Amino acid sequence: QVQLVESGGGLVQAGGSLRLSCAASGRTFSTYSMGWFRQAPGKEREFVAAISWNGGRTNYADSVKGRFAISRDNAENTVYLQMNSLRTGDTAVYYCAARYGGSWLVSATWYDYNYWGQGTQVTVSS
Repeated sequence: QVQLVESGGGLVQAGGSLRLSCAASGRTFSTYSMGWFRQAPGKEREFVAAISWNGGRTNYADSVKGRFAISRDNAENTVYLQMNSLRTGDTAVYYCAARYGGSWLVSATWYDYNYWGQGTQVTVSS
C-alpha cells in the first residue's frame, strides 16, 4: 500500500503556472504507475496525465497536451505535474493516483488505479 499526499495547488491568474507534487509513502514507489486526475464542481472526474514506473511512458489528456508535464523522482517517492499556460477551465481539485502492479500502465481510466490522495485545489482566475 501507499499513502499519497498532494501539494502545490493554489490561486493563479490565467496564463500562469503551478507545480503540483504528490508524495508517496513506502519503499516500493517504483512499483507503481502514477496518474493525475481532476474534478471540477458539478463535473465528472477527468483524466489529466499518467506516467509509467520508470517515466518511460507518459499519457496526457488532449486538453493539456503541450501545457502540462508529468514527471517522477523515484528516489524521492514523488510525482509532479508541471502546469503551464493555465486556463480558467483548468480550475478543479487535482488528485494523485497510483496503481500497484501493471507498472507499465499509463491508464486514463480512474478505476484502473488503486490508491488516491485527498486532492489539492487549483483555481485559475481570468
